[in-house]
Amino acid sequence: MDHTMNPIRAGVIGCGVISGIYFQNLTRFESVEVAACADLNPALSAAVAEKYPGIQAVTTEQLLGDSSIDIVLNLTQPKFHHEVMKAGIEAGKHVYGEKPLSVEFEESAELMGLAEQRGVRVGCAPDTFLGAGIQKCRELIDAGAIGEPIAATAFFTSHGVENWHPGPGFYYTRGGGPMLDMGPYYLTALVNLLGPAKSVTGSARASFSERTITSEPLNGTKIKVEVATHVSGTVNFVSGAIATVLTTFDIWGAKLPFIEIYGSEGSLSVPNPNNFGDPVQILAREKGAWEDVANTRPFAENSRGLGVADMAASISAGEPHRASGALASHVLEILHAFGNSADSGQRVELTTTCDRPAPLPVDLLRLV
Repeated sequence: MDHTMNPIRAGVIGCGVISGIYFQNLTRFESVEVAACADLNPALSAAVAEKYPGIQAVTTEQLLGDSSIDIVLNLTQPKFHHEVMKAGIEAGKHVYGEKPLSVEFEESAELMGLAEQRGVRVGCAPDTFLGAGIQKCRELIDAGAIGEPIAATAFFTSHGVENWHPGPGFYYTRGGGPMLDMGPYYLTALVNLLGPAKSVTGSARASFSERTITSEPLNGTKIKVEVATHVSGTVNFVSGAIATVLTTFDIWGAKLPFIEIYGSEGSLSVPNPNNFGDPVQILAREKGAWEDVANTRPFAENSRGLGVADMAASISAGEPHRASGALASHVLEILHAFGNSADSGQRVELTTTCDRPAPLPVDLLRLV
């Protein structure tokens, strides 16, 4: 890939808490230049412009109308994801969003169809699967280190977010819940490691009809629970592998791995998919014991924005980007399929698929 190309110009819509790490990282990549930012609260975008002199604070309308901006990075709340992504596509721009791609799967399908009509790309977080930890796991699987992947487990366990989040109410309304909140990290990692899925069987419940906030500033406030908060099931992959998946806001503690992949010749302990560079372990059949895997791959630190930088580099090179809309839409269908299966009592056959993202070369993305 030619590293001498001019950077792709991006504009950010949404300057809330999550945007901080994006601005910090994206101002360091050669492949992308953040040129503008916008927020419904102008004070937030003004603060970004003050911290990063090369970024101009503008209105959303000005950003979408700026012909020099090629990528719109959507960091708004989930309920606005579809609206902002659609506006970016209709403005003729490539779009990249925080997860999930949209709240409803049907909305993501609409975005993908519209992007194809307009000839623009869609990208979406999470991009943690491009980090050192999971990319090392991908390298090992592709090299046959555990033989043919047969099965997997993926577990996210907690007792909710109301003990630490300042405004946790939306986690318990439509678009929230543990599967849509944390599931994208786990299922994106699994699709990256095992390829696309074909069907899902799920069970779900809301164990507590009401939650009490114990964090500030809303300590003591009651939250009505409107979504399933304990979701589990199995995912059948096209490759033949079967994954057992659990996401929950309902349990106080567990001694479960994050993700494990079980192969015909060994097992692989995959690090927390919400992080970029935690340790990897492998158990090879001939050794029969877990061993740490040496890992010098880049992006072990918090590298959120890596997917945007890869998308920009891929646009310049005319190659597919890895944190793609097709991947995010497929994962979103899987996430909803758990609940749909639980409601119907039937296995859900998926309607989407995606290419397994190409591995990230260790020297592809350079920092300034």
